[in-house]
Amino acid sequence: MRIAFFVNSIEGEATYYTTTSLALAALSRGHEVCYVTPGDFVLRPDDSLLIRATTLNGAKPKKPETLLTSLKEAQAKVITMDIREVQVLFLRNDPSEDADRRPWAVYVGTNFGRLAAARGVIVVNDPDGLALAQNKLYFQGFPEIVRPTTMISRSIEEIRSFIEAHPDGVILKPLQGSGGKNVFKIQSKEEVNLNQIFEAASGAGYLIAQTYLPDAVGGDIRLFLMNGRPLEREGAYAAFRRVPAKGDVRSNLHASGTAEPATVTPEILAIADKLRPKLIEDGMFLVGLDIVGDRILEANVFTPGGLPEIEAAHGVDFGEDIVVALEEKVRIQQSYRGGIANRTLATL
Repeated sequence: MRIAFFVNSIEGEATYYTTTSLALAALSRGHEVCYVTPGDFVLRPDDSLLIRATTLNGAKPKKPETLLTSLKEAQAKVITMDIREVQVLFLRNDPSEDADRRPWAVYVGTNFGRLAAARGVIVVNDPDGLALAQNKLYFQGFPEIVRPTTMISRSIEEIRSFIEAHPDGVILKPLQGSGGKNVFKIQSKEEVNLNQIFEAASGAGYLIAQTYLPDAVGGDIRLFLMNGRPLEREGAYAAFRRVPAKGDVRSNLHASGTAEPATVTPEILAIADKLRPKLIEDGMFLVGLDIVGDRILEANVFTPGGLPEIEAAHGVDFGEDIVVALEEKVRIQQSYRGGIANRTLATL
């Protein structure tokens, strides 16, 4: 099996990325891996879809550092191949990273992912589902009972009214964004810097205002779901607690948050269960839920991260489980000779 990982850029990949762990897991099971970036697709006049894939030279690496060195070195091998030579296209890019610097790249994964799926490649997460989730409006499609009270607006007057109605505080963040960038806690509508905060956070468009959850002071729990269900092996769940730095409301690891072991309770599993119908309907193979108390703060469907931290905490390589699940999808597809739609196959 050959797996192509679609990422924002090869030079931007890091040893602690979940994509790196997934690639190593695939290699350890005897598969081939390659990396594809937004500029690497070619649709020819004969309707054939090609990719310029960066592949590995020499022996298969076993360590993250070796893998990334092989991909980034000057002599890394770039091969142009028909997309049908790839069995799985794994979309692992973060569209928000490209929104400002190169907006042309934002929709490349979903657009060309559709073309790849139409040519018989298994694409996860399903590109049609991901197209619905290009920003945090997707989150509003989940049951209200598992979401913080939320308002979406570009009006500072509306946001002031929302803040006034929630004296415990409000979290303000961009509708399009990730990694904890421009996330603020507002305690009162009389906040001295509210105008400046509004200007900084709304630079990319609409804002989300959400009620502050007091339990968030202790961080959130990132729980991985695979095929719509919590990823688990022998009683250990693919989960960890993200703890914010002192004085920071953000628990994102990219924003100085730290990882600690987490206990997955029946209550957390019940929350995840409420999201399953929509995630399955949308073909979301691998998802990271950020949970505080009895609420979901976010459902990361593009680039959920944290597998290396989970392996360090629990000693379980869940990357292997994910690759095994992809192998099973390939077997199902071959058995049915392409008769099952990609969105369905993505969560079988």
